[in-house]
Amino acid sequence: MNITLGPLISLIAGILILVMPKLLNYIVALYLIVIGVIGLFGPIKLG
Repeated sequence: MNITLGPLISLIAGILILVMPKLLNYIVALYLIVIGVIGLFGPIKLG
């Protein structure tokens, strides 16, 4: 099973925003940082 990290992080971030909307700023910031790191170092495959 191959899962790329980007969509998985997006899904987790979306669920966290729905559950805890007060954390929106932190979740968006972390998401952008992680996606930026993935973009710099190439796609990371899980599985």
